[in-house]
This record gives sequence, C-alpha cells and structure tokens, in this order.
Amino acid sequence: MSASPPPGLDPEKLRGRLDRDRPGLVEGPLSARLIEGGRSNLTYAVTDGTHDWVVRRPPLGHVLATAHDMKREFRVISALHPTAVPVPAPLLLCEDPEVLGAPFYVMEYVTGTPYRTAEQLAPLGPERTRAALLGLVDTLVELHAVDPAAVGLADFGRPEGFLDRQLRRWGKQLDASRNRDLAGVDELHAALGRSLPHSPAPTVIHGDYRLDNVLIGDDDRIKAVLDWEMSTLGDPLTDLGLLVMYSAPLEITGSPISTTAGAAGHPAPAELIERYAAGSGRDTSAIAWYTAFAWFKLAVILEGIHYRYTLGQTVGGGFERIGDLVPVFIEHGLTTLQEG
Repeated sequence: MSASPPPGLDPEKLRGRLDRDRPGLVEGPLSARLIEGGRSNLTYAVTDGTHDWVVRRPPLGHVLATAHDMKREFRVISALHPTAVPVPAPLLLCEDPEVLGAPFYVMEYVTGTPYRTAEQLAPLGPERTRAALLGLVDTLVELHAVDPAAVGLADFGRPEGFLDRQLRRWGKQLDASRNRDLAGVDELHAALGRSLPHSPAPTVIHGDYRLDNVLIGDDDRIKAVLDWEMSTLGDPLTDLGLLVMYSAPLEITGSPISTTAGAAGHPAPAELIERYAAGSGRDTSAIAWYTAFAWFKLAVILEGIHYRYTLGQTVGGGFERIGDLVPVFIEHGLTTLQEG
C-alpha cells in the first residue's frame, strides 16, 4: 500500500470513525490505495496490515446529491447480503461529509478477479471460461428471484412504466450531447418506442450487470457482485439484455468497450438466454428488444463521452476513437431489433 494516502481518503479520520462505530474492528494504523476501474464512484482498498476492507465514496469535488448514491448502494448490499446473491458484507455507512469530505461506506474486501477482456480470460481455458459465464447467468437468476419486499426493498424504485421512462431518459441524454448527424439513431429510438414489450413482475435489478462487475474466485465461482450504483426496482430483462449485448462479438481493434465474447469457451448469447429462461422461468421471447435497447443506451453513453472529448473536457488518452464506435452500436441495435 502507498505511503502517502490517495486523494479523497484520510486514513486517520477513517480509523477514528471506525473505532467509534465499529470498536475493535481495526487493529493498527490504516493505509489505503485507490482501486482502478468502476464507472464513477471511487473505490479504495484499506488495510491495517492484518485485515482488509473496501471504502466507496463519490468522485472528488462532486455534488452532494451523490450522498444518496452511497446510501442506496449500502442499502442494497445490506438487503442482499443475507440472500443467495454474493455481495460483500456491509460494515459502515457514514453520511457525515466531515470525515472524508463526502458520505462513504465501508464493506468487506473480497478476493477475486474481475475479467474485462477475452485476453484476460484466455489463461482459464475454454471449460473454465464457460463455467464462469454460466455462473454469471445463474447469479443473475438468483438476484431476480429475491422478493424485494421480503428484504426491505419494496420502495427501492418505481417499476410502473419503467421501460417507457428509461427510453425517454436515454433519449434526453442523447439530445443533451447532439453536435453531429448520427445515421439511424432516431430511427432506433423510435423503433424501440413503437415496440415496448410488456414487462414481467419487477425485481431488484443491478443496472450494469456484466462480467467485469463481478469478482470470480480461483474455483471459477462468483464471489461478489460489485458496483450497485445503478440498481433499482424494474424490469429484470434489462439486466439480461445488457449481458447479452456484452456477450456479442465486437471486433473493433482498440475498442474501449470491454467485451469477452472472443474468449474460447464463451457461451453464445442464445445459450445464455436459454440458461436464464430455464433458471428463472421467465418468458425471454422479447429479448431482442432489451438487447437493442442496451446497444442504444451504450451508443448514447459513448456519444456523450465523444461530445465531451470534442469540447476538451475529457482527461487522459483513448477518447479519440470513441466517436467512431457510436455508429457501430447504433447499427447493432437496429440489426438486433429487425432480426430478433
């Protein structure tokens, strides 16, 4: 662990709060390092030399509205921890911004690997890769089997009109970053609106369910599902559609979008859908819509990044090619919707 603490986390202040609220948990001075990855919130590994924990907080200098995010994330992992869904044990929620400059929470450190690319999966070989991906589907089935009311999450979202609201929300996101003509994007948005499926009964959904948001152990089993910042109550097939999208081959050299579909042994999307249908008992006949919606959503996210890049508002490298990816995602969305 680094000698100087990373920005956004003061080990002494954190120790003071842990000693106050969880006496006896920490046995020595704390040190911390930032864990790379994650969509927006900051994640740190913290240790006293004997035990390890993870701290999550909003980005530096972020608006205080994200205090809500910390509470929501902590609430959902606290609710799911006693269930069959593997999540880290929640330890402490601190909403006092005086401690670290923003609300934060502490959870158990889980050992495992987040696989982001086909190259990273290669050493596992075909059989182990296949087992890991099928396990990813089985864990999604477990999540969607949780009764929200039974775990205290009955009011965790507004499931009525969920798909219509999602589609309108991402349409607004697209309008907010329009500065060039994008062939087919309005056609895709309109086609999705015309063919809204009838949602099954709502469940707790993850919102960003994919292989690199879980930790896989040496036994190829899922040890923890991470990054719950987009979780809510809604249509469970949106989680499956996103997983299917990430399982489609996307052969673009240097693509910043992590897809593992090229790994030997990776199950085809059809097999993942069949496994989910068999495990959950849900009708997946409309999955093409949900997958096309996932392509649309990612196209909008990428266009937003491209828009910020053109304004000089991105930090770091690798953004110059993102704009070229957007039409590919739109085309995949249209094709998925047309071909079913």
